[in-house]
Amino acid sequence: MKIYYVYIATKYKNSVLYTGVTDNIYRTMFEHETKIHPKSFTARYNIKKLVYAEQMQYVNNAIDREKQIKGLSRAKKIQLIESINPQWNDLLKDSAFLILN
Repeated sequence: MKIYYVYIATKYKNSVLYTGVTDNIYRTMFEHETKIHPKSFTARYNIKKLVYAEQMQYVNNAIDREKQIKGLSRAKKIQLIESINPQWNDLLKDSAFLILN
């Protein structure tokens, strides 16, 4: 069974929020960190820290959820992040996140 992730990532100062969907959160975040696509939004704004993620079983559900999150105000996105990650820790460095995924 394939798992899809809807995620919010940011730069280390938490000033820019990026919402995306992927089937491999580790590869995607590695690509963001290494700026594999140098002209992309994530490269230009140094998006390197995963602060929120949801798992979905179906890609269509993940895409719908991504669109829903993108439509939220910044304040609502912050509430969403802080509902699971109040300290804005990098989830890829959080052992509990790594174990669950």
